[in-house]
Amino acid sequence: MMVIGVGGIGVINGEHVGIKTFALGSCVAVMLYDPVSGFVGMVHVALPCSQTNLQRACAMPGYFADTGVDELLKQASKARSGKRSKGYVVKVCGGASIIKSNASFNIGERNCDAVMEHLARNGLRVSASDLGGTISRTVSIEKDTGHVLVSSPGRPSWGL
Repeated sequence: MMVIGVGGIGVINGEHVGIKTFALGSCVAVMLYDPVSGFVGMVHVALPCSQTNLQRACAMPGYFADTGVDELLKQASKARSGKRSKGYVVKVCGGASIIKSNASFNIGERNCDAVMEHLARNGLRVSASDLGGTISRTVSIEKDTGHVLVSSPGRPSWGL
């Protein structure tokens, strides 16, 4: 299992069984799955807009929704080159409001909105999501099936 951290982008189509990221609070994980080519990709987005820190966006495009979604799609296209496809199955998780004292910033909600906007700009529709709320999530996606497993401390795991 490939593990990515905050701002990380993971793309696989062979060597690993899936991709996993931990502790999605206000962050959002965007996952792409192509059942025809066996491709899986994930980005762990921390903030909605790269304009707040262009230097970080250049060094780590996955950190921001706008640059992260675009970079994930770019890497996905490169990884799938030459393989037939019917498109992506898109799943998203995260975007919680974890810290009540920072509720006025609404980072989780803003991340969700920014991710959905950038997916729509690229003609992608979300097939399953688990967004918002007040819980932290750990999420993984399996390469062979595209199944997403979500877990949160003190709760049974669930799938998307």
